Amino acid sequence: MTSSAFETAKPDPVTYLDRLATSDLGRSYKRRMLDELDLRAGHRVLDLGCGPGTDLEALAEAVTPAGAVIGVDHDQNMVDAARARMTGRDVVDVRHADIHDLPMPDHSADRARTDRVLQHVADPLAALGEICRVLRPGGRLVMGEPDWETLAVDHPDSDLTRAYTRHVAEQVVRNAAIGRQLPRLATESGFTVPTVIPVTPVFRDVQAADKILGLERTSRRAVEADYFTDDAVEAWLSHLRQGPFFAAVTFYIVVAEA
Repeated sequence: MTSSAFETAKPDPVTYLDRLATSDLGRSYKRRMLDELDLRAGHRVLDLGCGPGTDLEALAEAVTPAGAVIGVDHDQNMVDAARARMTGRDVVDVRHADIHDLPMPDHSADRARTDRVLQHVADPLAALGEICRVLRPGGRLVMGEPDWETLAVDHPDSDLTRAYTRHVAEQVVRNAAIGRQLPRLATESGFTVPTVIPVTPVFRDVQAADKILGLERTSRRAVEADYFTDDAVEAWLSHLRQGPFFAAVTFYIVVAEA
C-alpha cells in the first residue's frame, strides 16, 4: 500500500538541499546561523560541505567584495553546481576537497560554517581538528546539526515510533547523535564553546514533514532492516496519512571559537 501523501521516489540531492533551504524551517535556522557567524566586510569565510551553493550568496553579501568566501565539498557534482550558480561572483571560490584534509594554510580563515555536514562525515573529531587548524586565533565556527535520537513521531503504538527512530539513528544517519556531541567534540578539538542554541522544529502537516524526512521511503527501509514487519509498516503509514500528524526533532546550533 502506498499513498499520495508520501513521496516514494527519492529526490536528487540538489533538489533536496534546495527544498530544505527554501522551506520555512531552512530559512529560519540558516538566518540564525548567519547571525551567529557575525560576518564583517573583509572576512574570509569557509562554507564546509557547501553542497550546490545554497548559502554562498548570503555569505558573499555579508563579507562584501573586500572579503572572500570559499565553498568546499567532497562531491564533484555539488562543486560543479555551486560553481555554476556563483558564476560572476569573484568573491566566491568553490573547491573540491575533503573536510578532513582542507587545502588551506594554518590560521588562514576568519569564519567557518558547517550545516548538517558532520552527521555524515567519517570522523567528526578529525574534521573539527582540521577546521580549528585553518581558523585564525579568535576565529569562529558555527555548526548546525540535528540529534536524530530525539526524533519523535506521534503514533498510538509507541513501540512503532521507537522502532522508526531507532532505525533512523542506527541505520540511516552515520553520526545520528552528533547534535548533542558537538560541544564536547569541539572542545576536544581545541575550540571553546560559548553558545549552544537548541532549535526544535515541529511538523503538523504530514506532506511538509515527508518532504524533509522521507517518511514512507524510510519506513520501507526499516522493514528491509527488520525494524518493522510488513503489517506494522502499513499500520504506521496509515495512521500518519490519516492524522492528526505530529513530529519533532531537536536541531542544535553550536558556536565554537578557536
